[in-house]
Amino acid sequence: MIGTFMAVLDATIVNVGLPKIMASFGVGLDKIEWVITAYMLAMAVMLPTAGWLADKFGYKRIYFMGLMLFTVGSLLCGMSGNENMLIISRIIQGFGAGAIQPVGMAIVTREFPPQQRGVALGFWAISAAASVSFGPLIGGYLVDTFSWPLIFDVNVPVGIIGLLATIVIQREYKNPRIKGFDFWGFITVSTFLPLVLYALTEGNAATNSAGWHAPYILVCFAISAIAFVGFITAELTVENPLIDLRLLTNHNFGLANLVTFIFSVGMFGSTFLLPLYLQNSLGYTAIQSGAVFLPVGIIQGVMSPLSGLMGDKLNPKIPIATGIILLATSFFLNSKLSYLTEHHYIMLSLYIRGFALGILFTPLSAVSLSEISREKMGQASSISNVLRQLAGSFGVAILATMLTTRVTYHSQMYAQSVDPQSPAYKTVMAKSATHIQTHAGSSPTIAQTQAKMLVVQQLNKEAYIQGIDDDFLIAGVITLLGGIPLFWLHTKKRSSTKEKPAIHE
Repeated sequence: MIGTFMAVLDATIVNVGLPKIMASFGVGLDKIEWVITAYMLAMAVMLPTAGWLADKFGYKRIYFMGLMLFTVGSLLCGMSGNENMLIISRIIQGFGAGAIQPVGMAIVTREFPPQQRGVALGFWAISAAASVSFGPLIGGYLVDTFSWPLIFDVNVPVGIIGLLATIVIQREYKNPRIKGFDFWGFITVSTFLPLVLYALTEGNAATNSAGWHAPYILVCFAISAIAFVGFITAELTVENPLIDLRLLTNHNFGLANLVTFIFSVGMFGSTFLLPLYLQNSLGYTAIQSGAVFLPVGIIQGVMSPLSGLMGDKLNPKIPIATGIILLATSFFLNSKLSYLTEHHYIMLSLYIRGFALGILFTPLSAVSLSEISREKMGQASSISNVLRQLAGSFGVAILATMLTTRVTYHSQMYAQSVDPQSPAYKTVMAKSATHIQTHAGSSPTIAQTQAKMLVVQQLNKEAYIQGIDDDFLIAGVITLLGGIPLFWLHTKKRSSTKEKPAIHE
């Protein structure tokens, strides 16, 4: 629970600190988004590998190594003097987190007998839900009261406690029937993921004047495409694949993961938008922007077990479809934000989002695993986690790129609409200059210049908010598209209560 809490916490706590980190290093969104993407990407690479490493070298040893990597990565993040060092440190953190979560779940599953396993996994899941609720709030408090490095430094003492507890409490276990390592699969997936995300992120970066036609962008896409084909070929032909892609041919599992992948692109991709809007456009402090997320995790934690019961009693398509529609609705509400939006409107969208996530995940997970045999459950769980992390990485890269593009577009459109000869413009300039002269004591000439700067500043703010609104609209549309495969899901009732612990794994 300690390890899982920290791993999930660091996926959420950083969002509220992004504006301060951007200001500290003097970099733009196209660079700083890699603080999030690098962490999720390293987790996605590590997730399928961690299970084999634990079987081969021992669960206690790999969990300890993962926790140590995470703790050391946190220390390095806090010591980072520039954005590149921070991104590298986040990769180290991500590798550690990618080992902590699947190995931690496997340890809990193995240590507890079947009659206690459901309760144990329920408590284990509480740590993840708690970090979603309290992560932004804790991060906001630390950033406002102290400085952004402390959001990483706080992990160090907790990590040391977790390491000591691992040494004292956990028992070692190795799988005597360990199979060979799929080295080719690991190399190809580790090549494909970073290159395709790098190309997506850099396509519209401020430092890339050639845009999508830049030679290095085209080379990255070409190499990633070759690596992807190599990965698919390897996983479908080798005897012991790193990720058993054949499981995706299972009707329910394949469709449910397609649903999860599509709406995760919008959901995870939009998580960094709201803190940016609240702090950069409305002037919220980091702790204020973190506090608005507190109800999301609480509502989700309350609704998750209830939605599991609903999925048992009703057709699970009903809570899943309702959750997707409500999630998309929350994004559509966010697409109407302005610099005059009131707090209760923002909270309404987050209440809906928490409710939607709470009734969505549990029945969708149950349906996806309903046709998977018990011995394949661990591999299926790894595939689901990898796809979710991959979707999140794609979502952040795509929506961050779209944000940059749409802000530039709206800035140009607003600039074209301003007519210096129009009566409205002259009236605004005259009144602004008079106000500045009266209250700031500026000379008439300086007041005119300052009035022009105020107009430009307001136009830039409007363009920025419009770009965020466009991103939320895209996230809402993507989420609705995720509901289409639901129509083809099989929703046969589970026949045995003994299968429930395995299903929820």
